[in-house]
Amino acid sequence: MNAPVQPAFGNVEAIRKEVIAAASLPLHRATTLPRHAYVDEDYFQFESETVLKSGWLCVGHISQVKEAGNFLALDLLGEPLVILRDKDQTVRVLSRVCAHRAMDIMPEGFDFPRSGKAALLSCPYHRWTYNLDGSLRGCAQMQNAEGFDKKDWGLAEFRSAVWNGFVFVNFDGNAPPLNELYGDFGKCIAPWHAQDMEIAIAMEWECDFNWKVMIENWMESYHHVGAHLATLEPTMPGRNTWTDAEHPHFIRAHLPFTEALQHDLKAAIDTGRRLPGFRPLDALSFEQQSEWGLYLGYPCFMFLTMRDRLLWYRLLPISAERCRLETMTLVPRASLADPDIAATIEAETRMLRDFHTEDMVVNTAVQRGLRSSRAVRGRLSHLEEPIWLIQRYLAARAQGSYPARAERAPYSGPFARA
Repeated sequence: MNAPVQPAFGNVEAIRKEVIAAASLPLHRATTLPRHAYVDEDYFQFESETVLKSGWLCVGHISQVKEAGNFLALDLLGEPLVILRDKDQTVRVLSRVCAHRAMDIMPEGFDFPRSGKAALLSCPYHRWTYNLDGSLRGCAQMQNAEGFDKKDWGLAEFRSAVWNGFVFVNFDGNAPPLNELYGDFGKCIAPWHAQDMEIAIAMEWECDFNWKVMIENWMESYHHVGAHLATLEPTMPGRNTWTDAEHPHFIRAHLPFTEALQHDLKAAIDTGRRLPGFRPLDALSFEQQSEWGLYLGYPCFMFLTMRDRLLWYRLLPISAERCRLETMTLVPRASLADPDIAATIEAETRMLRDFHTEDMVVNTAVQRGLRSSRAVRGRLSHLEEPIWLIQRYLAARAQGSYPARAERAPYSGPFARA
C-alpha cells in the first residue's frame, strides 16, 4: 500500500519539524524528506542561512589560480565572487561589489571573462580600481568628498581557506576551522595529493532541481541498477556498495569493482599492462585502486577517488528548484604530458558525459515528481544509507548543531558486525 499523500505545509517551521522527525528514524525505518523541503522557496532561504552559508562551500581549485593575478568569477547564493591569487601569493575570495555604487565589477553585458589574469580589478561604471588584495587603488574626482580615505573603501573579503588544494568560502564567518572539520576526510584522500593535480576535463550543467536532489543522487549507488544499468552497474554493482559509519562532517562510501574486474586489474598491475584511462597514481593500495571512493564533505562538496584521477563536482545552489553544476576531472600534472593525452581526454570525456547525463535526466525527473501534490514519503533501502546520513546532517544544522560521530562498525560491507 502506498504511503499517504503529504499534507500541505504552511510555513518554514512546519517543514523544519518534518525534516527533524524524518532524521530521527533509524535506517531500517527511514523515509524520504517531505517534498516541500525541495520545492519551497522560503525553506531554501532557511537552508541557505542555516546549512549553506554557515558551512564551507568549495568554489575552486588552486590550479585555476596558480599564478599571481589569476582570477575566477562566479556567483553563489546571491553573492558575486572573485577567487584570485594576489601579488603576495595569497588566495582570496573577494566580493565583486564595488564600494562606490554597488555595481558588480565583472557584470554581464560587458564581455568580462569568467576567468583569466589581471594586474588589478576595475569597475566599468566610474573606473574605481582595486589591487588584487581588494584595497582601493584609484578613484578619480573624489577629492571633494569630506573625510574620504581610500583605505576605508576596498572590496569586501569573505572568509576562505585552502584545503588539499581546494578553495572554500564560509559566508557567515562562524564555521569551525575547515582543517578541523575535514581532518579525517583529509587523511582518507591524502594518497591522491589533490593539491598537485590539474583539471583535465570540465563540463557545465544548468540543473532544474534542488541542490539536495544532486547530493542525494551523488552519494547513493542503489540507482546503478536503474539509471546506470549499462554504464556503472556492470563494473560496480549497487548491491555491493557500502558506507562508513556516520561522521559529523563528511560521508564516505565504497564502490568496489566486481571480482572479475579486480582480477583483471591485479593482472595488469603484476605485468605492467596499461589499462584504459589516465596514468595510474603511485603508492595507492590495491584496495584503493579497486574501488571508487565516494565522498560528500558537508554541506555539498562532492568528491570521488579513482586509481588514476579525482572527480570534483562544484555545486552552486541558486533557488529551491535550480542549481548550477560543474563536473571536473583532476589528474596528476605528469599525466598531461603523456603522448596520448588528447585521445585519453576525448575517450574519458565521452564516458563521463554518458553517466553524468544519466544523472541529470533522473534528477530533473525527480524534481518534476516532487512538485506533484501526489508525491509520497518513500521508504529508503539500506543501500541509500548516505541519504539517511544527509538527513541527519540537515536536521542537526536546522537545530544549530552537528551529528554525533557513530562509534560502531558499518552497517554493511566487509567490516560490518556479524
